[in-house]
Amino acid sequence: MHLKAVDVTVRYAGRCALDAFALDLGLGEIVALIGPNGSGKSTALRALAGLTVPDKGDVVLDRRPVRAWKRRELARRLSFLPQAPLSPDGMSVEQLVRHGRFAHTGLLGGYSMRDREAVAWALESTDLADLSDRDLRALSGGERQRAWIAAALAQEADILLLDEPTSFLDIGHQVEVLELLCRLRRERQVTVVVAIHDLNQAMAIADRIVLLDKGQTLFSGAADGLADSGLIETTFAVNGAFERKPAGPIYFNAHIAT
Repeated sequence: MHLKAVDVTVRYAGRCALDAFALDLGLGEIVALIGPNGSGKSTALRALAGLTVPDKGDVVLDRRPVRAWKRRELARRLSFLPQAPLSPDGMSVEQLVRHGRFAHTGLLGGYSMRDREAVAWALESTDLADLSDRDLRALSGGERQRAWIAAALAQEADILLLDEPTSFLDIGHQVEVLELLCRLRRERQVTVVVAIHDLNQAMAIADRIVLLDKGQTLFSGAADGLADSGLIETTFAVNGAFERKPAGPIYFNAHIAT
């Protein structure tokens, strides 16, 4: 699977939300999109998913524009989880996760052993097996978030596009989700693009970090290059310093006045 954005520009009501965005994804790569609110992260993900038509440029999957793919065909290859999706009324966790198999079964298709195994794996991977019969409305915000992540996993796509997947999660489940993404990359060669607010989480898991601000790409590269650029301090208007630990990730320590 090869997904590529070529000089993608998106405008909303005359405002440039994304300006000449370019991204060429490698197999089994984790790319983190970071930036202030309104920087263009969600717009970039929606463009990559084929849900936003660029004003200029294009997004190409395996040499075909994503807009030329049939939605069900595309869903077998690419899974997109938006930020804070709306949970349907009267639906259980397992029913939601089963919907992630639609690309494989269709409306009238049979539900095979392979589908059941995929759903069970997704529920187990997100620590939701014991809550599978619960109504989505009865869950906490973090539990609902994990249910949507499970639905995206059940899709078994080769490319995962995730918009703030750790939002609403406690620190323990945040770590579990991030470790799951690393495991999917390592064991299944899944390619991941994740918009994330936590800089240190991004630097811990990503092979490449893309820093966006006001729709423009300020940086694209490895964590150590970002640490040396000085862009975090200026883009986020924060004082701090990067720390490098032997054989470990780089961390940014913000200076907080007390």
